[in-house]
Amino acid sequence: MPAIGPAARAAIKGYLEGFIEGLVGRYEGRSFTQFSNPREYLSRASSQEERLLRPFHAAIIPSELRRISAFERGFSTSLGTTFEECARLIALEHHQDAQRNYTLTGYVSLNAINEIEHQVALFERAAEGSASARKPDFEHMISAVLKARRTDDLEPRRARADLYILSQDGTEYFFEVKSPDPNKGQCLEVTQRLLRFHLLRGHPRPAVRAYFAMAYNPYGPRRDDYKWSFARNYMPFEQAVLIGHEFWDIVGGPTAYEELLAIYQEMGREKAKYIIDALVFGF
Repeated sequence: MPAIGPAARAAIKGYLEGFIEGLVGRYEGRSFTQFSNPREYLSRASSQEERLLRPFHAAIIPSELRRISAFERGFSTSLGTTFEECARLIALEHHQDAQRNYTLTGYVSLNAINEIEHQVALFERAAEGSASARKPDFEHMISAVLKARRTDDLEPRRARADLYILSQDGTEYFFEVKSPDPNKGQCLEVTQRLLRFHLLRGHPRPAVRAYFAMAYNPYGPRRDDYKWSFARNYMPFEQAVLIGHEFWDIVGGPTAYEELLAIYQEMGREKAKYIIDALVFGF
């Protein structure tokens, strides 16, 4: 039985088609002026449209290819949002509920909020210490935050998860779906956010499971292939990070990742001529 049923498949294709056409529409009319001569080009001021003068690029690369290059950069920046929506559509076929930009609200202990900051600071110090320094265990961090709660210092707080899934057995999953190459600050910030999800729900694992999710592994098929040092060092990597198959298996089962990639490939084939015609030839 496929992980992505006919209804979800149709919804994903429709969503990706709109995503592609919307992005092409942003770039197909963008003007990249031709390089006439060195003196003329070097007299120009940078326009809002091009943002940065690149005389050597402009001298060699045709304006049509520069438009495609700008489109590719915009595509790479926006692509992550498609993972969240596709995951939501797939998850709705397998779980009780799935939502994007899910907001948690509640009154929580100020002492516990401060404990989150303390736990993340401890983790950062251990990450930057000697090779023998032991980083806090993620489940221990969660436990320390929940144990720090008091009833006389409650304040309203909210947090937003990129993706929320309520499984059939009642487990709540909170995902921060991010790039596979985060910087140090992003790693520490997401770790803090994952702890906030647990605090706002008031439960440890396994009732609540919060993860940093990467939609794919740029280094290879196995978890051990992943080499990005910031994520490995500045997050509870083994307990709080899901990569590629690990994420999509939770969303839709063991074949979801491959089936979804096949849909992306199908859309690429169907829209290839449209993309080239619009960006290169302007029709």
